[in-house]
Amino acid sequence: MKSRLSIRSLLIVAVAFIALGSLWGQSTTSYHLIHTYAFGTAPDGHEYFDYIFVDPGSRRAYVSHGTEVLVVNADTGVLEGKISGLKRSHGIAVVPDLGRGFITDGEQGKIIVFDLKSLKTLDAVGAADDADCVIYDQASRRIFSFNGDSHNSTVLDPATGKVVGTIELGGSPEYAVADGRGMIYNNLEDKGEVLAIDARKLKIESRWPIAPAGGPTAIAMDREHRRLFIASREPAMLTVMNADSGKILKEFSISDGADAAVYDAESGRVFVSTRAGWIHVFHEDSPERYSEMGRVRTEFGAKTMGFDSKLNHLLVDTATFAKPAPDAKHARPAAIPGTFRLLIYAQ
Repeated sequence: MKSRLSIRSLLIVAVAFIALGSLWGQSTTSYHLIHTYAFGTAPDGHEYFDYIFVDPGSRRAYVSHGTEVLVVNADTGVLEGKISGLKRSHGIAVVPDLGRGFITDGEQGKIIVFDLKSLKTLDAVGAADDADCVIYDQASRRIFSFNGDSHNSTVLDPATGKVVGTIELGGSPEYAVADGRGMIYNNLEDKGEVLAIDARKLKIESRWPIAPAGGPTAIAMDREHRRLFIASREPAMLTVMNADSGKILKEFSISDGADAAVYDAESGRVFVSTRAGWIHVFHEDSPERYSEMGRVRTEFGAKTMGFDSKLNHLLVDTATFAKPAPDAKHARPAAIPGTFRLLIYAQ
């Protein structure tokens, strides 16, 4: 009887500490900040930042930073180089066997092709206005740029640099993920839908609503078990979906401003980063069961995220933000030039 009471008491205390950690705004997982790397002001003086792409094979992190992309050593944080001369950098994808990388420039409406070794620009291929997310699909060996305001996707042959097609999406696309078998899944933020796109036929196969969630942005995938993890903003939720049927399996509440999601197959963990300054951590207990592990306190504005699968590091970036004027209605705080930084979290 005494041992049972002790165990019960310990459980009560543990739950209380978790609740207090949430109340006080403290992290409730073992992930913690290990490095902060500062990189100075963006070339045009405007601190804009978007996608972070980690290539574990080359030990490089590609970081969108205004009119440039920073190339950072993933082990040391040393800046190895920059891809400059852009107007507004967004997504990054690489094709190592071709020695080429691809960057979406939303303001120019182009896909910038660069050499992975020299980091020199090789070409600027016309895509469409607000070219945003870009991914490489290994099954079809094609690059896909998802163009937000244009409501379409530009499809590129990475070997030739030629556009091979355009897919009309019927809404504003956000993040996308490839399953490795020739299917791409993309969020339509304004429609509250997930699209299943045949990467070879360049055809939309399915449209799945994610209600009650809305405004989907980030997406990640467990390829083995065919599960999608969709982070939304209206309301703020993580939705787990069957990638073959579109059936919703589980929903979790998250903080405001989700903008990136990662699935780690080795640990079975799902990570979602938000503008509110949190990384939410979930666990795939089985393909049918999911649990919330806790959350990691980051910094306000750290909504984009990359994952270093070799070191189990989470990379987010942010800046220091000025307070909006008292009479500025619905205005977002502006990032202060020269305060941009990359934050590394580990267990």
